[in-house]
Amino acid sequence: MKSEPVASTTRMIELSREECLALLASVPVGRVCFTLKALPAIRPANHLLDGETVVIRTGTGSGLVRRGEGQDILVYEADELDPSTRTGWSVMVTGRAGLVTSPQEAVRYRDLLIPWAGEDLDEIIRLQTDLVTGYRLTR
Repeated sequence: MKSEPVASTTRMIELSREECLALLASVPVGRVCFTLKALPAIRPANHLLDGETVVIRTGTGSGLVRRGEGQDILVYEADELDPSTRTGWSVMVTGRAGLVTSPQEAVRYRDLLIPWAGEDLDEIIRLQTDLVTGYRLTR
């Protein structure tokens, strides 16, 4: 016997830019969306927030950004959701991204961003927060 779905009392509330950035800074991992062979691709990534800039550490030749071709557009998303209570939040940042080329900055970010994966992740990508959106699921 199939049970009837229960109406949800959860509401979705739009967050301010400041709330979104604070929530993004509160978690260490999210997902980066980029173009791979003309199609959207998504990968998990750990990040940090440096002011209002998202910094991601990735492998050389990962394809997240193209070398020497200007800045690419990326989307970075992080969330914290509780399926049992149907509450939580989700934040997306869309913006121009480029490789960090300053050796001093790269060393600083490598010290701050310890990779979760055991592979060599030597490229540092800086993502501008041109568009920041987010929602909180609340009861």
